[in-house]
Parts: sequence; C-alpha cells; structure tokens
Amino acid sequence: MRALINRGYGVRALVRKESDRRNIDGLDIDIAIGDLTDSASLPAALEGCDGLFHVAAAYTFWARDPRRIYEANVTGTENILAAACRAGIKKVVYTSSESTLKNPGDGTPGNGLELNNPDALPGDYKKSKCLAERRALEICREGLPLVVVNPTTPIGPYDVKPTPTGSIIVNFLNGKMPAYLNTGLNVVDVEDVAAGHILAMEKGRLGERYVLGNRNLTLHDIFLVLEQMTGIKAPWLNIPLWSALAAAHVDEFVRGGLLRRPPRIPLAAVKAARKFRYFDCTRAVHELGMPQTPVEEAFEKAIRWFRQNGYIRPFPRVTKSGKGASHVIS
Repeated sequence: MRALINRGYGVRALVRKESDRRNIDGLDIDIAIGDLTDSASLPAALEGCDGLFHVAAAYTFWARDPRRIYEANVTGTENILAAACRAGIKKVVYTSSESTLKNPGDGTPGNGLELNNPDALPGDYKKSKCLAERRALEICREGLPLVVVNPTTPIGPYDVKPTPTGSIIVNFLNGKMPAYLNTGLNVVDVEDVAAGHILAMEKGRLGERYVLGNRNLTLHDIFLVLEQMTGIKAPWLNIPLWSALAAAHVDEFVRGGLLRRPPRIPLAAVKAARKFRYFDCTRAVHELGMPQTPVEEAFEKAIRWFRQNGYIRPFPRVTKSGKGASHVIS
C-alpha cells in the first residue's frame, strides 16, 4: 500500500473487523470492512476499483484447526477472484509463494515454471498456497485477467506478527538461535517485492508467473550477515536433520497437541528445510524491471524496525576498523 500511494495510486484495503491495523494507521487509503471467507462482504470492497492485489493469506506453519488455513487461502482466493470477475476488474495480481513451485532442492536454482504437487509439500500452508495458485490460474483461463507473483523470502520492515520469515531474524537477535540447519533460501528486500507487484500489474503478461526474489543464501550465511551487522555471534553448531525432525515431532506433540500452543519448532518448517530453495529470478528483473536492492540493506531495515518497535533486546555496539568493518544498526 505504501508503494502504491508513493506512485500516486488511490488505494482501498479490505480489512477484517478484528484485524491489527498498526501497519495502515495514518495512511491515505479507503477502508472496506470484510473477510475473504464472507463472499457477501466483497462486492462493496471492489466497487469502483480498476485493479486488485490479492495479497492476503494465513501465513503460518501451524494452526490449532488447519481447516482455517484452507478457508483463508483456498476458499478465500476463490471468493475474491469470483467477486473480481463479477465486478469487471481490469487486472488482478495474485500473490502466491515460492513454495508452490517445483525446485531441484540440491542447490540448483529453480526456474519457477512448474507448479508442485500439493500432496508432496510439507505442511498445510504450502499445500493450501499450491491449491490456491492452481485455482487462480484456472479462473484466469476462464477469463479473469490475472498475473501470478511468487515472492521468495521477503526481508524488511512492518512485519508485525512477525511472520515465520521475520521470526528467524527476531529469534537470532534475541539469542534464541543456538544452532542452524544446512539449508538455503532465496532472500529479497520486501520493498522490492512490493515494487514487483506493481510492475506485474503494469507490465505482467496475463496468465504468467513471476518469481520475485534476489539472492540465494544458506541459512548460515544469513546468520553471518546478521553477525556482521549486530556483533551477535552466528551459531556454529550445525544440527543434523534427523535431530531437528525429532525435536520438532516432540515439540509439536507437547506444545501443539497437549498444550494447544504454537510449537517453537514447527514440523512443517523443518521438513521444508530438507531442500535448498534457490531460484533464478532474472525473468522478473528482465520482463518487469523488478529492482534488486542488496539484501544487506533489507536486513538493516528489518533490524532497525524490529528494534524500534520493541521486538528485540538491545545488543552491544560493535566497532571494527579496516577491511570488512562491522556496524550495528541503531
């Protein structure tokens, strides 16, 4: 929304009545109260709009009732896209996920051209997003002018919850990452992802998919980047996958099953880490002109925002002279 406002677009936001609105307080936007799972609330939200960005999703690796994830991500997508068809929306950008895409998983970057089989994916979030993207493309073939974007691992400010991605940073900064798994991610500045959405609306070819990402990094490399910025030591212990899976099973049984609380080690997240999720994102760069901000800047902005908003405890200021100087974000 901030990127759209900065580019001179008028914006209306579909907001649930009970939603946390800290991220949109003070923005020059219209508010439409409604819910993706309430079809009757959607026509008024779309009235008078030329385009739709369907960004909303239940982004979590665990839920007390997994059906809620599918209701939001699959049924909600069907509802809003059906309403867009009836409203005559000129173009839709649907936000999917890199997790829906086939990937070698061995460190070879995926090209983002083929959808995964949802049954092969770990966890209800990934399965639901795959089913939702499949349905979105079906509706596109039926006549809705739609483009799909698949963000990789967005890093940056305004991560209120925080999301599972933001939690990696918050937990590291709070000293809760004593070890790491040997896995890899594609990392991207969240503001570049926002720009990629708008470019997909302006330039994206209908029925096409664009992977919005930037740089492939191992999880340990990510922690080393954070160490350089904060002075907090990156974990040196590499946990074997079998050990992490065992801990996740126990945690999900005790906290998730018995205590009905979110597990500290979501099993779906550990299973996803079995593969390196690297991607070649040049198509979005070449066709759309998506920016590629250095990911170090994205981490800087995320650290600053989390710190300013009370998510992390203060950490010591680091100064080093000479080549490879470190700095701390204040």
